[in-house]
Amino acid sequence: MEKEITLADIAKILDKYDIVELEDVKIKGDIELELAEGGVALPPSIAQALQSIISAGAGVGTGVQKAQIPTTPAEELNLELIRTEFKVAKTEWKGQIEEVTIGATSADGGTREGTVTIGGEKALPFYNFDYQMPHPPVISVDCFDMPIKLAKAVRGHYEDVMEDVGEWAKKNVREFGADMVTIHLISTDPTIKDTSAREAAKTVEEVLQAVKVPIVIGGSGNPDKDPEVLEAAAEAAEGERCLIASANLNMDYERIAKAALEHGHVILSWTQLDINAQKTLNRYLFKMGVPREDIVIDPTTATLGYGLDYAFTNIERMRISALKGATDLAFPISCGVTNAWGAREAWMKNSPIAEDSYWGPAVNRGPLYEIITGLTLGVAGGDMFMMMHPKAAAAVKRITQMLFGAAGAEDEGKKVKMEDWVTWSGKAV
Repeated sequence: MEKEITLADIAKILDKYDIVELEDVKIKGDIELELAEGGVALPPSIAQALQSIISAGAGVGTGVQKAQIPTTPAEELNLELIRTEFKVAKTEWKGQIEEVTIGATSADGGTREGTVTIGGEKALPFYNFDYQMPHPPVISVDCFDMPIKLAKAVRGHYEDVMEDVGEWAKKNVREFGADMVTIHLISTDPTIKDTSAREAAKTVEEVLQAVKVPIVIGGSGNPDKDPEVLEAAAEAAEGERCLIASANLNMDYERIAKAALEHGHVILSWTQLDINAQKTLNRYLFKMGVPREDIVIDPTTATLGYGLDYAFTNIERMRISALKGATDLAFPISCGVTNAWGAREAWMKNSPIAEDSYWGPAVNRGPLYEIITGLTLGVAGGDMFMMMHPKAAAAVKRITQMLFGAAGAEDEGKKVKMEDWVTWSGKAV
């Protein structure tokens, strides 16, 4: 029994059973085309498709094995593009991220030549259809108060300044264009040099004199020594509105936060990949009287290949919760992207596994680890990136500036509207 079936019928059957592709399946039968009297010229694309069917042995009409399908040049078909409006779904968020300014100029009682402001978002990062980001992400480049072991790809950029923390900070700003500088007071760790808090304070003063950008002050990470060190550093930098890094639940956060509050600084609220711990620490800071505009949060950066997916999810959850109205999470987010160098793939010359494939040159691999880590967390909601490799920092800054809408260095200060990213000029571009 023969049955007539149209191509539309075949399409419905495939769609019904959710069939996307057919392999090793042949459909046999005659193809009938109803043409107007005198014939019809078809567009080239349709004609070519039908001609290929004919060449394969299918009939056009009864008993016809070969045929010539007439075509008409595209310009004679009088085709016209129909203009339509491009619309993007918009989300109405209830919350807003707190806006935090770091650094103080002479007008504010400090000595910085400029300040940086982060936060203030009312929508997801770079999704300017909902709400234009008020500030682009910023980069703070690391320096240390003593020479340290660095990956070869990084060390080559700093070998000439590692003995002088002031020169190290200057190089970050003058040569590498850092928006901010992070000074890590690692020599204060009792297991390293056990430098005194007073000496650490002098180091902070040296960095403040060397550069005029806002600075981040970090300790060694030792839970017993850091409260004393950061307390002295906060006092030495009074009036400069630095970011004190950091208060966390594993040490005397009250002492650190109190010092930041007393001397007019911003406090970094750091937790370890735990959204509930972040809420708890922030609430403790509120109870101490720390103003909302003096808090930046750091949910911890796990790097590419070592938990980046978890860090991304954690930051994204915090940002979405904040935009939905969770005020205890509505703060700018700092990301320690330098952690990317903790991944062995970022600095090892070759894989330690003999059967492993070639990893590629470490001189490129390390910076790429840092770049990918930074950009990934930027898309999740990061507002500030603490980074190490100057070229990695430059790449993250350039890309985030582009996503933010900045036109480029030659048009600094101007913005490109998102709807102008793609334009139609009437011809292929």
